[in-house]
Amino acid sequence: MTALSVNLNKVALLRNTRTIGIPSVTRMAEIALAAGADGITVHPRPDGRHVRAPDVAALAELLRRWPAAEFNIEGNPFHQLMQYVQQARPQQCTFVPDDTGAFTSDHGWDLARDGERLRPLIEEAKSLGVRVSLFMDPVPEAMAAAAALGADRVELYTEPYARAFGSAEQGAVLERYRQAAQAALAAGLGVNAGHDLNLANLAPFLRAVPGVSEVSIGHALIADALEFGLAETVRKYQAEIRQAGAGRPLP
Repeated sequence: MTALSVNLNKVALLRNTRTIGIPSVTRMAEIALAAGADGITVHPRPDGRHVRAPDVAALAELLRRWPAAEFNIEGNPFHQLMQYVQQARPQQCTFVPDDTGAFTSDHGWDLARDGERLRPLIEEAKSLGVRVSLFMDPVPEAMAAAAALGADRVELYTEPYARAFGSAEQGAVLERYRQAAQAALAAGLGVNAGHDLNLANLAPFLRAVPGVSEVSIGHALIADALEFGLAETVRKYQAEIRQAGAGRPLP
């Protein structure tokens, strides 16, 4: 079964518009986990517009009380990510090639350019007992290079799929993701996926793409929570994952 990791960045973004501490990132994490989320993801950025250092520490403490859940910290290891990895010791860190001040993650790693700079940081994270996932475009030929650097997993950047969903290009785009996932699995990597996955496009993606261990979903899930409530939204996403796993068509 594919694990669902709930990204809480947008909760922090809303909180940061005021100075009274609501909504609470840790309280939302508790609600998500109690509703069946398999983990929590955060992406602390250098400009502090989302989660900040105190949030990461508080979430690390909270996750210790949920031993079956995973904590995933995303970010650019060439900026400040490694300090969070060193302090929080999450189960997983996802290296993302964001520029400082990037609006959102919008591309995967160019390993020909950055691979050798990444290698010692991958080694450092793994020496701390932290699984390393590399944020990657769906390029099958790049998966063996990711494995050669010592990564444990890749996270396939899924915005191109989300943009193609429902269009004539959807099948061809999904085929690229299927091939990339197969190449990753053949190289001994685990496969994660994330970015713009939602209630409509999640199950079709998981049916088409083999071996996805985890999806990390934030923006759409938090937006849906405004309509359904966070706990019910988590249950809806888990239902889509279960249906995809069973291979049944959606009603």
